[in-house]
Amino acid sequence: MYIFAYLRASTREQDAERARNRLQQFVAGRGHRIASWYVENVSGASLRRPELMRLLENAAPGDAILIEQVDRLSRLDDEGWKTLKELISSKSLSIISLDLPTSYVALENHRGDEFTAAMLRAINAMMLDMLAAIARKDYQDRRRRQSEGIVKAVENGKFKGRQPNFQMHQNVIKLRLHNGMSIRETASICGISERQVIRITQRHLSNTDPEEQEVKGEDHGI
Repeated sequence: MYIFAYLRASTREQDAERARNRLQQFVAGRGHRIASWYVENVSGASLRRPELMRLLENAAPGDAILIEQVDRLSRLDDEGWKTLKELISSKSLSIISLDLPTSYVALENHRGDEFTAAMLRAINAMMLDMLAAIARKDYQDRRRRQSEGIVKAVENGKFKGRQPNFQMHQNVIKLRLHNGMSIRETASICGISERQVIRITQRHLSNTDPEEQEVKGEDHGI
């Protein structure tokens, strides 16, 4: 059995690898090791997760997916969770979640005690469904509260929309204009699209001295 660790965060501003050490210690303490890591920043409410799909493609029957919490694997609605479970079941994969002790059975050997193993698997499947449903409800509740907060802020004339990430903008300007990096390199390092790099750079140049703008535009192909 190979153990594949899956780490996920919703946005690039969050650290998807935050739980790496915790997962490593959990597995090592039980005499196992992690065969491979799959890390991505994408919403758990979507099945469009390249790294998770790559994990499912690479895993073989009997392998295990290790996660910190069930909500790292799913904040999907009922239909999405059903689809994901079918993908996992088609490979006969086990899910081991640190917040679900009944899932630890996948790391144990129950030779000669098939009944106990079957019961624990059944209990674990039920608990997974419950935690996935709780994760989905938490996601929906947070979205609802956010929407209500925006409506209230609009009514009070305080909502100004999403504010720019000034630190990220500064990084783009430094890499692109000061260090002379290409649009593609800058986008890759900052974790944004090439179109965003162009837009941020052009906005910055539009606020500089006209002569400086002309020189930088020629130097950097803008």
